[in-house]
Amino acid sequence: MKLELPRLLLAAPASGSGKTTLACALLQALAARGERPAAFKCGPDYIDPMFHEAVTGVPARNLDLFLLPEDTVRALLARGSAGRGVAVLAGVMGYYDGLGGDTLTASSFHLASATGTPAVLVLQCRGMSPLTAAALVRGIAAFREDSGVAAVVLNQLPPASYPRMKEVLERETGLPVAGYLPPLPDCALESRHLGLVSPGELPGLRRKVEALGAAALETLDLGLLMRLARSAPPLEYEPLPRPEGLAEPVTVAVARDAAFSFYYRDALELLEEMGARLCFFSPLEDRALPPGSRGLLLGGGYPELSARRLSENRPMLEAVRRAVAAGMPAIAECGGFLYLHRTLEDPEGTPWPMAGVIPGEARRGAKLRRFGYGTLTAREDGLLLRAGESIPAHSFHYWQSGSGGEGFDFRKSDGRSWPEGWNGRNLYAGFPHFHLAGKPEAARRFLAACAAFPGEAEKEMMG
Repeated sequence: MKLELPRLLLAAPASGSGKTTLACALLQALAARGERPAAFKCGPDYIDPMFHEAVTGVPARNLDLFLLPEDTVRALLARGSAGRGVAVLAGVMGYYDGLGGDTLTASSFHLASATGTPAVLVLQCRGMSPLTAAALVRGIAAFREDSGVAAVVLNQLPPASYPRMKEVLERETGLPVAGYLPPLPDCALESRHLGLVSPGELPGLRRKVEALGAAALETLDLGLLMRLARSAPPLEYEPLPRPEGLAEPVTVAVARDAAFSFYYRDALELLEEMGARLCFFSPLEDRALPPGSRGLLLGGGYPELSARRLSENRPMLEAVRRAVAAGMPAIAECGGFLYLHRTLEDPEGTPWPMAGVIPGEARRGAKLRRFGYGTLTAREDGLLLRAGESIPAHSFHYWQSGSGGEGFDFRKSDGRSWPEGWNGRNLYAGFPHFHLAGKPEAARRFLAACAAFPGEAEKEMMG
């Protein structure tokens, strides 16, 4: 199929160039102009889509070319853009930064190429002269003959410097400069150990977004950007096959609050299409799992920052422990995995009792270890995978486990591998997270196990 879809990808020479801020500013400005933007994030990042969704008011989605096949990415882009006027794709890291740091796989360039999307280079201009800026832009644009770089936007540039910077860049690179954003210290988006602070924790976020949008309306060349977006060729894709569903819906409890919020929208929608009735609950506030729950999703997030509150909610901890012990199918990724430990340290190093499903302690770490993309291969039959089957995954965590499990082999692209995760008949638990749309069979097995969860075990679980 072909879809006429105006679209742009915001890229940068490196992380820290201001792509997230620029994306929020552009989305807000486009919405103010009535363009009805849809937002997408390249890569496995969970937090940027939360900001994009806070701006647009519509679901933002991840397009990850390691976790998902190219055909699936194009189909999800088409589906996520339905009824919208323009798609804005936010890149990840540097434009050519891909798998292992020395390939183009899963890079922003890869996504631009796979979807036929014009790229706009976001250039952080603080402390940079016009000629150096031009050399950097020209090098990135010419590094690949089919780079797809169509324009430049300047970030953190004082208004007085813009005319000269624009003139030199356009003369030296042949690329149009589509405006700039000035320094806006009051609009900064704070960060911490896993990246940006989530939108719900930022006071005055709406005010910041509106200020960014107002600045973008004044200083970005939105007309040029929209012309570039409309120059994109029709998006060619094959619709996703209708997934095989359950005969009867099943209720799946999904943890979602300030401690647990890392989910891929398209993965949740896939479960719904297959027959899941998703029921959201708060491990921080609720005292029991939703009535009728036959499965459990404990996503990632920041449970370590709420360790005391999670620990003090003993009824919920006991409900989760009893549910898993009774055989309720459960997926616990990263933060959810930490929640299942005997104890979890907070940032000050104080251990707090948790659900006790995993026989070990979760402790804060000084740095990232064993992180990045990898392939997760089951050593034996389990909830999601059969022995020898694999699923692409991503791992990114500072906290460490004293009982990380040996149910899978996690293999990096450079050949390094190590045992990882718990792979039980009714449980996946580990640091690696994955996208179920990249392995629909795993989603199907999870829901089939939920449907088969025996009623007597459920009664015992509920006490």
